[in-house]
Amino acid sequence: MSAQEARIRPATVHDLDRVAEIFAHYVTTGVATFEEQPPTREAWRSRLAELSEAGLPLLVADHDGLAVGYAYVSHWRPRPAYRHTVEDSVYLSPQWTGRGLGRRLLEALLAECARAGIRQVIAVIADTGDPASGALHRACGFREAGRLRAVGYKRGRWIDTLLMQRDLGVAPPADGP
Repeated sequence: MSAQEARIRPATVHDLDRVAEIFAHYVTTGVATFEEQPPTREAWRSRLAELSEAGLPLLVADHDGLAVGYAYVSHWRPRPAYRHTVEDSVYLSPQWTGRGLGRRLLEALLAECARAGIRQVIAVIADTGDPASGALHRACGFREAGRLRAVGYKRGRWIDTLLMQRDLGVAPPADGP
C-alpha cells in the first residue's frame, strides 16, 4: 500500500465511523492527543457540520473507499480577531504511518486553508518523545513558535506541547465599512 494510492478528498458523513475509529486509537493508546474519552460518531457529525458551516476543511485520505487518515482545522480561539487563524489536526490509521500520507494530507489541508482565506495555521503537538509530528510540520513549512511545559497530564505523566506555526501569507478580506 502506497501513500500515492490514497485519494485526498473532503470528508462526508459516511467517513465518520472510520474517522472516529482512527482517533479513538490515539485517545486510548497514547498521549498524542489530550482527549481522554473518544468522541462519539455523533460528536464527529456535529464537528463536520460546524466546520462546513464555517467554511473550514475536514479531509480524508481514501484508499479503496475506506478512510485511512484525516486532517482538519478548527478555529484557534473564539474571539473575532482570531478568525483568520486555525489549528490543524492530522491523524492516520496506524498501518498507514511512515508512508508519506500525513504529508499529502497536510499539504492538501494547507491548500484548502489558503483558498478559505486563512492566514495562520497553528500546530499544537504533544511532546511525546516521538519526533514524527514535528518533522511532518517542519517538512510542510511550519516553524517552531514556542513550548508550553507540563500543560497536559495523561497516562501518569506531565506532557509539554510544542507550538508550531505556518504563515500562509493570505491577505484577509476587507472588514467592510
